Amino acid sequence: MLAPERRTRADILTAAAIVALLAIAAGVVWWTSDARGTESVTADKTLSAPPTPEQLPASMRELWNSPNPASARAITVGGVAVTGDGGTVTGRDPVTGEQVWKYQRDMPLCGIESQFGTVIATYRDQRGCSQTTLLNAETGGRITSRSSYMDDSIKMSVDGTYTLAQGPDRLEVWRSDLVRTLEFGKVDAPVNSKTQPRTGCALLSAASSPSRVAVLERCPKDTAVRLTVLNPAPKDGTTPEEYSTHVLNEPGGASESARVIAVSDSRIALYLPGIGGTAPQFVVYDISGNVIATHQLPAPLPDNALVSHVSSAWFVFTGQSLLALNASTFDVTWTIQNVLGTPTLMSGQLLVPAPEGLRAVDPATGAAAGRIAVQRTDYHNEPISLAAIGGTVLEQRGTRLYALGAA
Repeated sequence: MLAPERRTRADILTAAAIVALLAIAAGVVWWTSDARGTESVTADKTLSAPPTPEQLPASMRELWNSPNPASARAITVGGVAVTGDGGTVTGRDPVTGEQVWKYQRDMPLCGIESQFGTVIATYRDQRGCSQTTLLNAETGGRITSRSSYMDDSIKMSVDGTYTLAQGPDRLEVWRSDLVRTLEFGKVDAPVNSKTQPRTGCALLSAASSPSRVAVLERCPKDTAVRLTVLNPAPKDGTTPEEYSTHVLNEPGGASESARVIAVSDSRIALYLPGIGGTAPQFVVYDISGNVIATHQLPAPLPDNALVSHVSSAWFVFTGQSLLALNASTFDVTWTIQNVLGTPTLMSGQLLVPAPEGLRAVDPATGAAAGRIAVQRTDYHNEPISLAAIGGTVLEQRGTRLYALGAA
């Protein structure tokens, strides 16, 4: 029989050293991990959306306000109003403004968006706006996340199926679970550089629908802006599939102030600034890039012009007026003058921000249906984006979100 092995002092010291090294390694991982810089406070109870009033009130007052620089629009999901500031995304009670949930990271927000009952929060690290987290909008709980190379600043938009994240050099399209379905423009992996149709192009503007992505590019060898129409979910997300691409020959096509206004399955609406004696205009294209219709505008769109998609209709705030676009053809169906931003629906009426408060109009015709008096505080003529939960109207003014309730 073999004699039993005996532990020596050297064995004990070696084991202790291994344990210490493992503890140090675990500490380093924790110290440098995203978890260390993250605080998540989930909701104790779920806020259900309050009922919408049968009749609109005669007047409204400001209930609360909060910084919201991470969002370009007022965001509501279910029974929660959502704000983003610094590194913190907060779900709030729409009536009181009190915190329902909070998700905070030790890095700045690039932007927030929402669809499918979730909040999409993108953060900036050393690789750009590359850290994205998907949150349950009712509870604030983390669902999933993604990380990829992105530009230092991005614009996010949603189309009911996909999320589009566009920077000046690169864009990505994400599914509802944040899986990337398309990358276009500059890529970080050299092996993928040859999969892109062009290189060195600046991405000026982009928008998407569930079946199309429209991008305006300015490429070094082109004489004007290029309109490219893409599949949002090609077979290989690293290899874009173009439906069409061509350099714009229309007046204003050489201006880098051109922008994509709206995209559907069969139409693309662009804004082209006036050049010389040419008036600024909306130009509607089919998916092959052929011009279908042209609508002249009385004045150029300012840089802070807003576009919103309410129900099935599109609305464009020009800086002074609101244009309603036909959902199928993108033709201008009606116009309201002397307004302050984009609308929302409440009690069967379309509410439009105006100097005197809120105007109620017929969604189909734009005919006046009533007025709600509002006295706004600390307002400096910023464009206003509206949203509504129950009887609360939310106004995004500049970098703050204001809640309005019946006076």
